[in-house]
Amino acid sequence: MLERGDRKGLLTPLLGAAPTRRSEQVPRMSALDRLRAAVVLTKDAVKAVSITAMEALREGANFIGITGAQDELKDPFEHLDAPIWASPPPAELTELAYKYCEELTIREAGNFHHSFKYLPDDQRLAMCAVYAFCRRADDIADGDWADRFPGSLGNEDPEAEAYRTRLEELYAKNTVIDKDAYRNKMAQLFFFRKKLSTCYNELSSTDPVFLALKDTVKRYNIDRVYFDDLISGMEEDLFVNRYKTFDDLYLYCYRVASVVGLMCIEIYGYDDERAKRYAESWGIFMQLTNVLRDIGEDIARDRVYLPSEELSSNEIDELDFVEGKVLLNKHWEPYAREYAKRARTYLKEARKLLPLLPRRARYSPAAMIAFYEKILNRIVKRQGDVFTERVRLSKPQKLFLAATVYVRYRILPRFMSPLWDGLAKVGILPKV
Repeated sequence: MLERGDRKGLLTPLLGAAPTRRSEQVPRMSALDRLRAAVVLTKDAVKAVSITAMEALREGANFIGITGAQDELKDPFEHLDAPIWASPPPAELTELAYKYCEELTIREAGNFHHSFKYLPDDQRLAMCAVYAFCRRADDIADGDWADRFPGSLGNEDPEAEAYRTRLEELYAKNTVIDKDAYRNKMAQLFFFRKKLSTCYNELSSTDPVFLALKDTVKRYNIDRVYFDDLISGMEEDLFVNRYKTFDDLYLYCYRVASVVGLMCIEIYGYDDERAKRYAESWGIFMQLTNVLRDIGEDIARDRVYLPSEELSSNEIDELDFVEGKVLLNKHWEPYAREYAKRARTYLKEARKLLPLLPRRARYSPAAMIAFYEKILNRIVKRQGDVFTERVRLSKPQKLFLAATVYVRYRILPRFMSPLWDGLAKVGILPKV
């Protein structure tokens, strides 16, 4: 390991928080917001699955599998040639959609699924529906997922093209990815928004993710703005691969992470409105940790999420990342350490969320917070070296943390919580 750097090398101290919070701002509809809000699916615009076909599916719902011959996850409705049902689908099909979302969650994010498997069944399935939505949006923007919208012309669809053109005018920027991939991803995200609109009107999507999500948002009254903001974050990735200021990065973190926390607390349940503020901080903390951990992978994709103003002020050149020389820069380790210190200001607020949630729901966010705090601590211990190898937790570490969080939030009597906190402060017990 390199010698520990001198704190004097940090030329510009890092601020602990952005000057404003998204969840506390008065909503204002920008031109971008109005454009996105206008993406709505209407019944007269598309073909609907017939009642006869729906009844046939209902009769065979118990026999329709969600895995293929090679054990791959299979959309149970993929053969349908219409994007909506002719009438509200029966409960059997909604249950099948939830099964699909849960299987997707288990396959793609086993640790995430573990963190809320102790929730009541309805809440656990709702969390799976939310995760499936987020996973598919990210897979479109940052992966090779081919989302489907039966009856559309894909990236040749006139409505999708008009949306893309207007979005380009408002961003006043060119795409930062391959042009063909960009057109394809933009069209998919456009129709993804179309499917989202069915969760908030009288229609029902034949996409199992959105069929389950419709039931979830109805049960837990989750505001559409959170889902729209997340899609906006995915669109932003197609136009932006550098961030100038921390405020710019904060907004991105809010869109791709904080909104997920804000969705989750609606499912968990809360009475104190401060929960929204702390849920926002929860997302900011986790995404800031991701940004620091994934620098090497991101630079390989021509992305730098660290604010350019901060890098410049601290004499860190982007070429240091590209050429693999940043660990030789005496300013990098103190910068990474201060960056982690700022992330911990959001961690401190995220922990305040836990007492505001029902006791049965605390294990889920507490486990995720504990995992990410451990990762951040390891980055600091490695003096900012996230390049030699990916910073991750071993299976024993995950099991230990999960067990500790389980004892802390599901077994320990409430009156003993202050004792745990006191012993954690002096290092006798883990701080979770």
